Amino acid sequence: MASRILINGAKGRMGHALTSAAADLGLTVGAAVDAGDDLSAGMKNADVVVDFSSHSATQTVLELAIAQRKPVVIGTTGHSAEAKKKLLVLAAQVPCVWAGNFSVGVNLLFALTRHAASILGSDYDAEVIEMHHRFKQDAPSGTAARLLEIILEERKLTAAALRHGRSGIPGARTSTEVGVHALRGGDVVGDHTVMFAGLGERIELTHKASDRAIFARGALRAAQWVVTQQPGVYDMQDVLGLK
Repeated sequence: MASRILINGAKGRMGHALTSAAADLGLTVGAAVDAGDDLSAGMKNADVVVDFSSHSATQTVLELAIAQRKPVVIGTTGHSAEAKKKLLVLAAQVPCVWAGNFSVGVNLLFALTRHAASILGSDYDAEVIEMHHRFKQDAPSGTAARLLEIILEERKLTAAALRHGRSGIPGARTSTEVGVHALRGGDVVGDHTVMFAGLGERIELTHKASDRAIFARGALRAAQWVVTQQPGVYDMQDVLGLK
């Protein structure tokens, strides 16, 4: 039986996309909550929480979910590394899917990036370029951040290797740095490119989103999946069976 879904951040762009996608998929929205609403009361009318509100609300969402034993899907980004580390401890107390991007295509991009990074050595310079609409608050995007994590993991590097843009006279590129470039403008839903540039050839892996519905459908797929799981933190790789 389909689970009743609580949408937190219902008045935002993703909130509207989730409501529309749920209707198209025949899923029940038990509660639609936004800032100023009673989230605790809304949870009582739902079997699973889908949160696309704000990173500042994540701790409250998780604490209430733990108290009411509700599975959670978290799609907000912009958490600092220190804050996310603490929040993951809370998230592990309930079944939780936490992902920076819920697109099936993007999650395939994650898998392909890991495979490419495992094959291509440091003689292939890695750069990540992302572009989003002018209204996006954080940079780099959660998706770009995950792509960078994957590259760093495969190359056994730390975050100190990241170069967020370049200006002035930074000198020649080193073989251990990973470039990060965030572009903002217009109404771009989300473009991500991972580039591995060697001497004489270049490999580019690109995903372009043109409709937020892809993220909404993926998040709702995660919501239906997570209700059958044991407490713990999962991502879309788990949902899609890509691990």
